[in-house]
Amino acid sequence: MRQVAAFLLLLTLGCQTEDPKTELERWQGYAERTTIIRDDFGVPHIYGKTDADAVFGLLYAQCEDDFNRVERNYIWATGRLAEVDGEAALYSDLRAKLFMTEEEAKANYKKSPEWLKKLCDAFADGINYYLHTHPEVQPKLLTRFEPWMPMYFSEGSIGGDIERISTKKIQAFYESGMEIPEAQEIQLKKKEEALEPQGSNGIAIAGKLTQSGNTLLLINPHTSFYFRGEVHVVSEEGLNAYGAVTWGQFFVYQGFNEKTGWMHTSTYTDVMDEFKETLLQLDGELLYQYGEELRPVTTSQITLKYREGESLKERNFPAYRTHHGPITHVEDGQWTASAMMWEPVKALEQSYIRTKQTGYSGFRQMMDIRTNSSNNTVYADAEGNIAYFHGNFVPVRDTVFDYTQPVDGSNPRTDWRGLHTVDENILLLNPENGWLQNCNSTPYTAALDYSPKKKDYPKYMSLDRENFRGVHAIDLLRGKDGFTLDNLIALGHDSYLPAFEKLIPGLVAAYDGSQNKDPILAEPIKTLRNWDFRTSKASVAMSLAHFYGMRYGREGVRPGKMSDMELMTYFGSQSPLQERLAIFTKVVEQLESDFGTWEMPWGEINRYQRINGDIRQAFDDNKPSIPVDFASGRWGALAAYGARYTNNTKKIYGTRGNSFVAVVEFGERVRAKTILAGGQSGDPASAHFGDQAQRYADMQFKEVAYYKEDVLKRAETTYHPGER
Repeated sequence: MRQVAAFLLLLTLGCQTEDPKTELERWQGYAERTTIIRDDFGVPHIYGKTDADAVFGLLYAQCEDDFNRVERNYIWATGRLAEVDGEAALYSDLRAKLFMTEEEAKANYKKSPEWLKKLCDAFADGINYYLHTHPEVQPKLLTRFEPWMPMYFSEGSIGGDIERISTKKIQAFYESGMEIPEAQEIQLKKKEEALEPQGSNGIAIAGKLTQSGNTLLLINPHTSFYFRGEVHVVSEEGLNAYGAVTWGQFFVYQGFNEKTGWMHTSTYTDVMDEFKETLLQLDGELLYQYGEELRPVTTSQITLKYREGESLKERNFPAYRTHHGPITHVEDGQWTASAMMWEPVKALEQSYIRTKQTGYSGFRQMMDIRTNSSNNTVYADAEGNIAYFHGNFVPVRDTVFDYTQPVDGSNPRTDWRGLHTVDENILLLNPENGWLQNCNSTPYTAALDYSPKKKDYPKYMSLDRENFRGVHAIDLLRGKDGFTLDNLIALGHDSYLPAFEKLIPGLVAAYDGSQNKDPILAEPIKTLRNWDFRTSKASVAMSLAHFYGMRYGREGVRPGKMSDMELMTYFGSQSPLQERLAIFTKVVEQLESDFGTWEMPWGEINRYQRINGDIRQAFDDNKPSIPVDFASGRWGALAAYGARYTNNTKKIYGTRGNSFVAVVEFGERVRAKTILAGGQSGDPASAHFGDQAQRYADMQFKEVAYYKEDVLKRAETTYHPGER
């Protein structure tokens, strides 16, 4: 009965041009050639005859684990979010369509090489077969997936570069022709700083510093929790990749194979620019100046749908484009075009080819594709190499101009002049100190004395900006040896928080120097005076310091533009003494108001909770949760754990930071340990919904089953797609 209902659903799917029977036979052919083995933690190990078979099984398995997130990513990426979330999402959708329409995505798919088309076809077939065999699943919008959809999701992390384009500026352009007022910009900046920082940690250690003599790699992306699932995908065509896949991708984004491992961290490389255009109308045609010539502005219309109540409405937007890119906002009264890497076919090729490399030579050659624009790459391999690539897509520019600000688009000298080669980019290979790291920090301290030198590169190659995580990682690596998988896990969870060494002594000094000491502050200050700046579940000082740092970041008077690391250092050393005490007084009062006492251990406040499979959790202080001693990456915690939203709770519930973490050792046989925040499945009824939550809090990583014999020993269930 279920199969009959599913077949009837297939007959009614939108955009169906192929004979349903033929399509079903193709899906079943994939399924026969594909086996999924779920291990004792629910991790899917997908085995296919061909890469396309493996991709088919990978997408099927992802849908089993969390179809909601697979669908949501493509609703967002393809610019259809307003059809689900309503009018408020229109400018997110418009941003997506300004850079690529559905027609352009289809054209990109058609011009892809045949091998890539096969993978895109298998991607769509895997999801559609899941929907066919699970008619009880009710998509919010996408009842059918198409092979051109991965073109929107090609470079790696969902969002990537395009998220840097401000939807608020797009909205201001279309609704008022005005830029966001400066005061509002400042408030938005302060609000963003108060949230858990985005970013990741990557560390590679050469064999001369390890007990085994093998290279080690730490893979530690900081993302929204449950943002990536853990997968293992294998084919008889040389694919054998293990790691994290963002829901809906058909390639392992951060991970390893038997010979190589790769970890991406968000980059400070300047890969996007804004060009202020000089416009005029001539005989009814909109033109823009470029040198001595006038060029026509490409104009089109974008129609977007949005939900209002139970009905769908439409809104039309004019779209404008110059050779620099789409017009996205106004700067200094001029229409401004935004330029970024937008080669989805090449980007998708690079993302997939990366997973099949067997040594540094091939990996280095893969980097020559130069479309991994939003990331740095930390690399290690079984040959003993460790490497760091700071960026990958870096346009060549005239250094006369300041590209941190919008430049004059009418001057041809401001145009990009091709791309820097990989060798021209910031690159580090096998530094003599034996280790390298990047925590979204400056590349000029990646390997201490053996780091790349700032003077050797154009200033747009990277901001020379350190952060507390980078400082922390360097202190833990400097002068050490004897590394193993287990002590690399311990290093990645070290409890010391360098930000508070800068911030808290200044508060204590302000209290000591005050003439009229507030007796209410005496014991809290004593607690901080005796603190070792380490986080733990039992630490009251950690609670005081966290709320003090957060409130100071929101309310402290800023002397000018500063990085967050510079700002916290200033608040601890140069800010007005009375300001420090006034803010700390509010912190103590807040804790007493919220909890009845300021003496709250950190583990009582800082919690892990997952109630259901919703993308946005409805946290509840009255429901069960787990104490967590990790802290925000803002304070220098390598094991970052922080909140990106609240539900009006008193306690803090983590939403972002350590999500998927892996440590990998490359020898004759690859060995790895991993952990997920929560579990593999998004279904609360699954045994793997929260089976890793306590292990995550306790830093108890699981051994990876990589080789087939180990997978079979730990097999919980084995099946072909469609059999469950």
